Amino acid sequence: MTTNALLDTLALPRFGEIQPDAIAPALDAVIAEHEAAVRAVTASQSRSFDAVWLPLERAETAIDSLWSTVSHLRGVADTPALREAYAAGQARLVAYQLEVMQNAALYEVLEALAASDAFAARPVADRAAVEHMVRDFRLSGVALPPEARARFAAISVELSALSTAFGNAVLDATDAWFEHVEDPALLAGISAADLAIFAEAAKARDLPGWVVTLQAPSVIAVLTFAEDRGLRERVYRAYGTRASDQGPHAGQFDNSARIASLLALRREAAQLLGFSDPVARSLATKMAPDAGQVLSFLRDLGKRAKPAAEREVAELAAFAAETLGIETLQPWDIAFTSDRLRSARYAVDEKEVRAHFPVERVISGWQQLLERLFAIRLVAREDVAVYHPDARYYDVADESGAVFAGVYLDLHARAGKRSGAWMAQARPRLNDGNVHRVPVAYLVCNFAPNTDETPSLLSHNEVVTLLHETGHCLHHLFTRVDRPNIAGTSGFEWDAVELPSQLMEDFAWDRDVLRGMSGHHETGAPLPDALFDKLIAARRFLSGMAVVRQIEFALFDLLLHLGTLGSDPMEVIEAVRDEVAVVRPPAWHRFPHAFSHIFAGGYAAGYYSYLWAEVLAADGFQRFAEAGLIDRTTADRFRDEVLARGASRPAADSFRAFRGRDADPQAMLVRHGLVAEPR
Repeated sequence: MTTNALLDTLALPRFGEIQPDAIAPALDAVIAEHEAAVRAVTASQSRSFDAVWLPLERAETAIDSLWSTVSHLRGVADTPALREAYAAGQARLVAYQLEVMQNAALYEVLEALAASDAFAARPVADRAAVEHMVRDFRLSGVALPPEARARFAAISVELSALSTAFGNAVLDATDAWFEHVEDPALLAGISAADLAIFAEAAKARDLPGWVVTLQAPSVIAVLTFAEDRGLRERVYRAYGTRASDQGPHAGQFDNSARIASLLALRREAAQLLGFSDPVARSLATKMAPDAGQVLSFLRDLGKRAKPAAEREVAELAAFAAETLGIETLQPWDIAFTSDRLRSARYAVDEKEVRAHFPVERVISGWQQLLERLFAIRLVAREDVAVYHPDARYYDVADESGAVFAGVYLDLHARAGKRSGAWMAQARPRLNDGNVHRVPVAYLVCNFAPNTDETPSLLSHNEVVTLLHETGHCLHHLFTRVDRPNIAGTSGFEWDAVELPSQLMEDFAWDRDVLRGMSGHHETGAPLPDALFDKLIAARRFLSGMAVVRQIEFALFDLLLHLGTLGSDPMEVIEAVRDEVAVVRPPAWHRFPHAFSHIFAGGYAAGYYSYLWAEVLAADGFQRFAEAGLIDRTTADRFRDEVLARGASRPAADSFRAFRGRDADPQAMLVRHGLVAEPR
C-alpha cells in the first residue's frame, strides 16, 4: 500500500484515507510518471505498439483513475477544502494534458505507429485506440503554429476553470436557499413521506417544523403537490433564478459573466482549430454530420410535437380554471395541475404510485431484472471503503460466480451533493501484462432520503431514471475492450452514448418488470394491475410538452454556440421559445444560469444528443419487444454488439450489427405518441 491513498490507482479508492491536502502531491506524482513515459517513448527508436502505446496508456490510466476519485468526491461530498484542492488540481491537470496533446514529437511518434506496416495487423481495438488519440491530438491544436498553440492551451485551462466555477455556483445557490415553515397548513397536499424529509431538513438546521429546500426531491414535492400557490411560486422562483442576477440571492452566485466568457472562449478555440464555430468542432467527434442536419432534425420533430403540446397546454389551462380555480395558468402551476389532471383523467394518484416503490424494494427488483436479462448478480461487499453511509459497493458476477465488474450505488439527495443523476467511471477495465482489473462504475441519483418515519419512496419517473443510469453503467461494465480510451462510454460518439440508457428506460413500462420492482411500503403488496394499467394509459400524458421542452433546450444550446442569434443567452432562449415553446417562463426566469449540462458538463453544442440517440434507443428496444422483451438471446446480442464494443468501431456500425439495419425514426415518434402505433 502507498502512503498517499490516491496513488493506489490499481485498487478501489481508499475513501476513508483521502484528504484534500493529498490531492496536489498525488497529482504531481502521476504527472511525473507520465512525463517519464513520454520522454522514453519519444526518445526510443521503436515504433511498435508495445513500445509506444502501452507505456503511455499505463501512465494515462493512472492519472484518470486518480482524478476520477477526486472528481467523484467533489460531486457527492463537497467541502470548501475539497473544492479548493479540486480547482487547483483541475487547472494543473488540464494544463498538463494540453502540454501532452500539443507535444509535436509525441504526435509524430503516434502518427508513425499508425502508418507502420505492423499496425495494420493489430486487433481492431488497438488500431481504433491509436486513431482516436491521433484525432484528439489534432483537436487539441498540435498542428497549430507555436503562438496559436499556446493561446489554445491557455483557453483550454481557462475554460476548465470556468466550468468548475459555474458548477460550484449552481451548487452553492441550491444549498443557500430554504424556507422555514411552522404552519402545517402551508404544506397541505404534500405527502407524509415528503413532510418527513422537510422535518429532517429542519432538524438538521436546529429549527422546529419543516424546511423546504432546493434539493430536487423537495422542489418536485412542492411543485407537484403543494396546494398553496404562493409556496409553489416562491420555490419555482428560487429554483429558476439560481446562480443569476435575479431571485432571492440575486447577484450572489451569478453565472452571467461565466457564461459570456465560456461562449467567447469556446468560439475562439474552435476558430483556432479551423472550425467556423463551437458546433462544428463538437460535431467532429459525433455521429451527426453537420449543424444543418441537426437543426433540421430538431425542427422537424418540433413541427410534429408542437401541435400536440399546444393542445395539452390548453387542456391544462381549462382544467385549472374549471376545477382548481386557477384563472391564469402560470409555470409554477404546471406540475401541480398536471398531477391533478392526470389523476382525474386516468385515476393515477402519484402518492399511491410512490407508496408501491420503496427504494429497497426497487433495488431488489432492479437486481432481479439484471439477472433475468443479462445473467448477472450484484453481490454486496461490506469490506470496500465508501465515502458516505448512503453509498454501497457491489461486485458484479456472471452465471459462474466470476466477478467481472463492480459498481458503487449512491441513491439519495443530501447537502454537498450535486443535483441530478449520473454514471461515472471509477476504474477502467485493464488487461496489461500481470495487471488485470475489472471495470468499476459509480451510479448516482438524488432520490428522497429515508427518514425515521418513512422509507424513501420513488416516483415512477425515478424508477425510469434508475434504469437510465443503469444503461450507462452496463455500457462501462460490459466492455470487452482492453484499451481504456475507447472502452465502454469512453470515445463513444456523444450523440449515441444515450442509446443504452434510453433503451433501458423502456423496461420500466413492462407489467412484470414493474411488479418485480414494487412492494407497498406498508403491506408489501406489488403494484396492482389496475394501477399499472392506469400508468400505461397515462404514459404519453403531456408527451408533446415533454418533447418540445427537450427541443427547446437542444435548440438553445445549438443556436447559442452557432452564434447566429447573438451571444446573449436570454435573447437566444427567448427566440427559441418563440419558435417552439408552449410554456413561457416569466421574464425574471434564468434557465441558462443553471444549465450545467452545457456549461459545466459534457453537452456543450451537443445537448441534441438525447433526442438523436433516442431514435436509436426506441428502435433498438423494439428488437427486445419483438423477442418477448425479457429475452436472453436479444440481451446477449445487445451486450455483444453494442455494450461490449465501446468505440472500437463507429456506433452506427454497432447498432446495425445489433438491429440488422439502420434505425427507423418512426419508433421514436411512436414512443412519444406523435404517430399511431403500427398494428
